[in-house]
Parts: sequence; structure tokens; C-alpha cells
Amino acid sequence: MTQEVNVHPLVSPWGRFGLYSFFIDAPEPAIVDTGIASSPAEGMVPALEKLGRRIEDVRWILLTHGHIDHLGGAHALWELTGRRAKVVIHQADAPLLRSRRAHVDQYVEVRQQYLDNPNAVDEQTKAADHVISGEMEPTMLVTGGETLSLGGDVTVSVHHIPGHTAGSVAYVVDGQQSVFVGDAVQIHGAANGFPGYEDPVAYRSSLQYLRDEVRPQHLYLGHPYRNAEGVPYGVELDRDAARTALQGSLDLEARIDDAARRYLRGGLQETDSPYSPFAPVAEELGYTGDPTLEPSPFFTTLHGYRRLAG
Repeated sequence: MTQEVNVHPLVSPWGRFGLYSFFIDAPEPAIVDTGIASSPAEGMVPALEKLGRRIEDVRWILLTHGHIDHLGGAHALWELTGRRAKVVIHQADAPLLRSRRAHVDQYVEVRQQYLDNPNAVDEQTKAADHVISGEMEPTMLVTGGETLSLGGDVTVSVHHIPGHTAGSVAYVVDGQQSVFVGDAVQIHGAANGFPGYEDPVAYRSSLQYLRDEVRPQHLYLGHPYRNAEGVPYGVELDRDAARTALQGSLDLEARIDDAARRYLRGGLQETDSPYSPFAPVAEELGYTGDPTLEPSPFFTTLHGYRRLAG
């Protein structure tokens, strides 16, 4: 690629979170991730106008994974482009774009068994109805290895980086190694102060792949994730900061893995702790965050180690 493209972060608020999308200013402009239902009209439209760009001209909607704060605005954004933009997602996470109920089912399958909230399913259902702008069929399903043409000589390669979700992907602007990873690089977590991933083995492998094979020159994160001191990173990292963030993510995963494996060998122990049945892991890691706050990365992550332990 000889034509370098500019990347602009687009931020929209949502509760305790800053939701970040990214505008790739290519001949066929792309937006990576979409925030929630309100994000396109309330966040993206005015942000693009300040750049002298129009949301109607966006031709690609690239989804890094299927969580509601990353695809909730997809249908609304697609509508604002006159339904001309291509919507891209990995096939493993596509059910989360097609169905609001799939998000509730994920909650029931994992977190409901650890969080004592009899109204949780109703709350999750209402949240999905409110935050997800519409159910839709993606234009393009990817599995990793595809190359997307954004016009001129601008291409984006797709890399499958599972772990955070089964269908997490990185989009890489070829030639300048601008890498968009959504939530696949968690470091020490975001607002809840704990990294969240469904599959520990895949998460570790994907981090190693990003560090050793992709080697980002610019790394774009889905949220301001935090370092060991709890200080948020920015969402745009240069080469050195990207390598530090990747290694920090690997180092913390190794600590969690060690603590979880040693504890789970003795079997689960139900207690009155809010971290039950994984209270010893939280204690060893010094985790004092509120595990009941959604999206509850503590229980999502520890459930993954529990599955590994059989």
C-alpha cells in the first residue's frame, strides 16, 4: 500500500464506559465497531461532520466481535448509510448480530449461575432491546485470512483472534500495520478492573500471535484498558505501547491461570463471598472490584478456567 490512510477515534458514552469506534478515512470509508443504538446518530454523525466527512459515505462496517457495545449500533449505522455499507463479522459471532435473544442466552449460559439476581433475565432482555438498534444479517461472514479492498490501493486483512469471544477478529490496514482489536487485548481490564475473556487458551494464543506475528505499529483498543496501577491507557497505542500492552495482557493471564488452576484442583467452594465460588482466586490476585457489575468479566473469565479444569 502506498496511500496511507488516517484513522480517527469516534467516542460515545454509555454508563461507566466510553465506547470507541474508529473511522478509517479510505476511498471507501470504514467504521470499525458501532457502539450502541444511539451511537451512530448522536456520536458518529457530528464527529464525522467536524472532519468534513458524511456518514452517508461510509461503505464498510467492520465488527471486531459480537458484544452489544460493539455491534449495538450496526443496524442504525447501516440505515444511515442508505443500507449501502457492507457489514462484516466473524461467523462465530454472527448469531449475536442476527438475534437479540442470543445475548440473553449467553448470560443465562454463563453469568446467571454466579450472580444472584432473580430479575437478571428480564433486565438483560430489556437491555438488549434498548441497546441493540436492530437484528440483521451480515453482508459478509469472515473466518480470518480475508483481504478487504477499501478502494484505491487500501486493503485491510482479517485475522481471527479468538479468546475474548469465539469470533473476535483484528482488522489490519495493510502496509501501515494499523491494527483494530476491539476487546481482544484486555491488559488489566477496563471499568470493572478485571480482564474478560471466554476462552483462556485461545486468548493467550491470540495475544502471542498479535505480539509475534502481526506486530502492530498502531494498536486501536475498544476501551481505555488499564495498566497494573489502574491507570487507563489511551485507545490509540504506538508500537512500543502496543507491545507493552500485549505483554502486560499475557503476564496477567499467566497469573490468573496459575491461581485458577491451583484452586480448581481442589474443587469449587461455595461461600458468602461475592466472588464465590472463586473467592480464593480473587484474594490471591488482589482483586477487589465489584463482580456483580455487568458485564461481570470476573465470572466470565473464571468460568473459562473452570471449563478447562473439567
